[in-house]
Amino acid sequence: MYKIMDSINSPSDLKKLGYAELKTLSEEIRDYIIKVVSENGGHLASNLGVIELTLALHRVFDTPKDKIIWDVGHQSYTHKIVTGRRESFVTLRKRGGISGFPKRSESVHDIFETGHSSTSISAALGMAKARDLAGDNYSVVAVIGDGALTGGMSFEALNHAGDFPTNLIIILNDNEMSISHNIGGLSNYLSKLRTQPVYFRFKNKIETILNKIPVIGGSVFKAAEGFRDWLKYLVVPGIFFEELGFKYFGPIDGHDIRKLEDVMKRAKMYNGYPVLIHAVTVKGKGYYIAENKPKEYHGVNPFFIENGELKEKNEKKTYSEVFGDSLIELAGENEKIVAVSAAMGEGTGLADFESKYKDRFFDVGIAEQHATTFCAGLASAGLRPVFAVYSTFLQRAYDQIVHDVCNQNLNVVFAIDRAGIVGSDGETHQGVFDISYLRHIPNIRIMSPKDGKELRNMLRLAVSLEGPVAIRYPRGRVREFGYPDTPLELGKSETLIDGEVGAIIAEGNMVYRALEVCEKLKRVGKRYALINVRFIKPLDEELLIEISKKYKIIYTLENNVASGGLGSSILEFYSCRKIDANVRIIGFGDSFIPHGDAEELYYLEKMDTESIFNKIMKE
Repeated sequence: MYKIMDSINSPSDLKKLGYAELKTLSEEIRDYIIKVVSENGGHLASNLGVIELTLALHRVFDTPKDKIIWDVGHQSYTHKIVTGRRESFVTLRKRGGISGFPKRSESVHDIFETGHSSTSISAALGMAKARDLAGDNYSVVAVIGDGALTGGMSFEALNHAGDFPTNLIIILNDNEMSISHNIGGLSNYLSKLRTQPVYFRFKNKIETILNKIPVIGGSVFKAAEGFRDWLKYLVVPGIFFEELGFKYFGPIDGHDIRKLEDVMKRAKMYNGYPVLIHAVTVKGKGYYIAENKPKEYHGVNPFFIENGELKEKNEKKTYSEVFGDSLIELAGENEKIVAVSAAMGEGTGLADFESKYKDRFFDVGIAEQHATTFCAGLASAGLRPVFAVYSTFLQRAYDQIVHDVCNQNLNVVFAIDRAGIVGSDGETHQGVFDISYLRHIPNIRIMSPKDGKELRNMLRLAVSLEGPVAIRYPRGRVREFGYPDTPLELGKSETLIDGEVGAIIAEGNMVYRALEVCEKLKRVGKRYALINVRFIKPLDEELLIEISKKYKIIYTLENNVASGGLGSSILEFYSCRKIDANVRIIGFGDSFIPHGDAEELYYLEKMDTESIFNKIMKE
């Protein structure tokens, strides 16, 4: 099907190609990625931008002996294709297929698993030190995007690496874009570097000329160092990376394989110095729709290649959109409400809020720890910050939630998007831990809406309460229930169905699944009560006492791991009060949940309607 690509079975095959063939190969890989992602969904724009960079890497370095660590990992598709997974690439993000991120169990060429950002430099530095201690000789390369470089871990690792005499190469893939547009001083600094490469050309030329002068050339060059330092501060503000202790190369064209190879080969020659190569790339390169809309095509569902339109359209809004619309409405009523994002404004539904209330929207970059304490600062000064963040990314800010928000009982709202199963992004993105890592923290309240209307009401309640509040809601389209709504009251559950045999207590979108189970049970003569818990913390203690007396068995159902979640909290409540209640917890088990279609994963984890029904029938 593809003239060149079909002959590439390992990185060694790339080294046999001429530059004309590499250009053809780049075009073929670009076409292949577009076709597969249009069918499976995935991270498109970021991968289209690193094809030439990846080919150059695998021609200069010898994996798996040499170690390449891909930060975030959503730029590793070409890497997968050229490291023996070309044919299996059509299974991308499918259950049982290859992951959308580096995965050690897939290939020896996947050195380190990365699904969250800003980890690559730390991991690479650790590998480099281990190599040195073992007396080995191989290269360690971290490939990190400019968006991921805004993360706190990146700065910590850069600071350590710059004072650490070891051979380490960092490649900065600068496409001027993370998921949302990059912000901050570092982004502004990189913009200046892109437009002011004159210093680096001039510096290299002067060094070459002076060092060629016989006898006195070296001393003249040393004498000129003061002038050189003065010049670099004049022409390029900051010289951030060199001041940290790195040898800096760039900016260079990240789509010119010949230039990339030349610089990478030079970088390998530096002993005892960390090197940073600054490559400028175009996100979405080669597919004009993704180039023009890099944010929309960063991560995309299946689409039609000819026009970029999604294959499955749904008129219902997503939970993220309902949240964003509701926050705009509330901000119109209360000028103290502000919104905070960690480089996920688009993904969390805040794009319209940013447009309407620009001065009240803060994107802090990929820095969840900073975002949380920033919110604490805003709240301590009288504002009402709402931090919209994916469940899996909020994990990174645990200490800040405890120490800076909850310990001071500050008015911060955590809008936890993508709570529960998210599907094709796999282990690193399943949001199944947030109940467990939040509910034991003093002062915090945790809400979980069953549908879009309840999310709107919960957000309104959250911004009116004193103290920290978390609202967890799933990925996907909202569901609206046909049952009359019970007015929302702090700490009070909602009984949707009365029962005779037992009760099912469910949270969030699991209420809908519980409803299906109750209907199946009713058809076989078993009437179970259905309770929408609404508040995971504080629990509806009055109701829990009532149902413990009324029903012989109680099931809890949650889109979270069973350990430490909603069911655990109910068991703890009964235990502390010495109430003899027969409780069965239904939640995810003690293992990481792989990638795949969400419904397939519920089935795999025995959390689908039929499996839950069968489990109850066996009692």
